[in-house]
Amino acid sequence: MLSQRVIETLVGLFLLAAILALMALAFKVSGLTTFFKQDGYNVTAAFEDIGQLKVRGSVKIAGVTVGEVTGIMIDPASYKAVVTLRINSTVKDIPNDSSASILTAGLLGDNYIAITPMYGTVFLKNGDAIEETHSAMILEKLIGQFLFSIGHPGDKATDPSTDTADKGAKK
Repeated sequence: MLSQRVIETLVGLFLLAAILALMALAFKVSGLTTFFKQDGYNVTAAFEDIGQLKVRGSVKIAGVTVGEVTGIMIDPASYKAVVTLRINSTVKDIPNDSSASILTAGLLGDNYIAITPMYGTVFLKNGDAIEETHSAMILEKLIGQFLFSIGHPGDKATDPSTDTADKGAKK
């Protein structure tokens, strides 16, 4: 029979291996590590407004994750946000005339980039740029535009008591 000391050592080693496995799993799921970096290629896309898009955001085609956002910077000449996308090496046939849009997962979810493939016969490769882009829809801007378009009760354009044409017709 094994001595008590050997059993305790084996249990300790087993617990240490289990903790290390759980840590590796947590890092893999969270995306906070580069231990498991996938091969791929980088493409860029310039947007007028990226909303709340963040580094490590998803890049999807038809709802399937095919990469991630690896960098965001501002172009000093055009003042557009230039986003660097890392596309997995398993996805090689993205036509170079494809478009990229920034969408929101759900009503208030995270932003991600959706690539819509087109019909070109030349495919994107490392260092290429996606020319056709569609910026994020910012909910606050849409609400502001809606409120501005309907005006407010004190506005002369919407207040019937200030309409001079109606006053002349009533006399």
